[in-house]
Amino acid sequence: MDRRSFLKKAAGTAAATGAVMATVSYPGKTTHAQTRFRWKVASSFGITNPVTGPGLVRMTEDLKKMTGGKLDIKPFGAGELVPAFGVFDAAKQGSIQMFYSASYYWAGKAPATQFTCSVPFGMNTQQTNAWMYHGGGLQLWHEFYAKHGLIGFPAGNTGTQMGGWFRKEIKSLDDYKGLKMRIPGLGGKVVEAVGGTVVLLASSDIYPSLERGVIDACEWVGPLYDYALGLHQAAKYYYSPGWHEPSTMNELSINKKAWDSLPKEFQEMIAHTAYKMNTDYLAEFDARNAGFVKKIKDYGVQFRQFPDDVMKGLSQAAAKIAEEVADKDPDARKIYDSFKSFQSEVRSWHNMNEVAYHMALKAAGII
Repeated sequence: MDRRSFLKKAAGTAAATGAVMATVSYPGKTTHAQTRFRWKVASSFGITNPVTGPGLVRMTEDLKKMTGGKLDIKPFGAGELVPAFGVFDAAKQGSIQMFYSASYYWAGKAPATQFTCSVPFGMNTQQTNAWMYHGGGLQLWHEFYAKHGLIGFPAGNTGTQMGGWFRKEIKSLDDYKGLKMRIPGLGGKVVEAVGGTVVLLASSDIYPSLERGVIDACEWVGPLYDYALGLHQAAKYYYSPGWHEPSTMNELSINKKAWDSLPKEFQEMIAHTAYKMNTDYLAEFDARNAGFVKKIKDYGVQFRQFPDDVMKGLSQAAAKIAEEVADKDPDARKIYDSFKSFQSEVRSWHNMNEVAYHMALKAAGII
């Protein structure tokens, strides 16, 4: 079913339901279909940011149309309603009903969230989606978030990110020793493990810090976002792949009490719009990143790949750190074990088809 037909059908269903004053029942709740919900969704990102900003606005507009105006959600960018990194607590406490963010920001509050966002040397986006939707990942996430009074959904992915911007070449693992790098999450812990120093910076501080030499390197997202920050004017070397974030999944999460107050059909509509965001964002990032690679090359930036021995050393450090994080928290252990098990199976399959396809094309000189 196409989007227009779905919106029309959903709006018609809501209108018909309201006209007959029906009620929707589900465990412990009975909600009148005529009830109007006025919600707020706060993002950890700017509302004008490419992809994520307009996408969040479209989500609220779609839900308003689907429900015939009965679910009216007002979007707020980072800092407009609550601080960028305050959205998790705000939704948990019920001061807002929804938030849009990346779950690894909550590592200090809930270590397991690092494994529902991005895992260094972990699965790519296609594999992560398979785990989430058909490998038990989403069920585990729901069980875990319920303990925090939340329910979360995958809602947008950057795909495999770039490895970062460096003022000097990375020729061996020793080049990380003493390196000051802006890199968050588990990736940052890996850099620290091989001798680097992690400097956490807001997006607005990355360019001036790199340009002035306050930091030696940084990672952000990929060509589209990196070009917007001007990073191509602050560092000469642009490395790939983004081993630290091979799949960076954003979340649309909802206060559980607010979620339970909704009619079931509204819950389904939210789940479907989150699914649409998850699909659409990756497509847009891929489409737009490709164009910005050329723009960056026009500035004389040198695109490099990390040497094999560097990748191997970083991978070994990453595996050790992930196990340490999982050992300290039962929820993290449960989710990470599921992640690892599924990764092993899906990689075996992808080595036969996806990887083999690209390697064959490259070997034949087709790409």
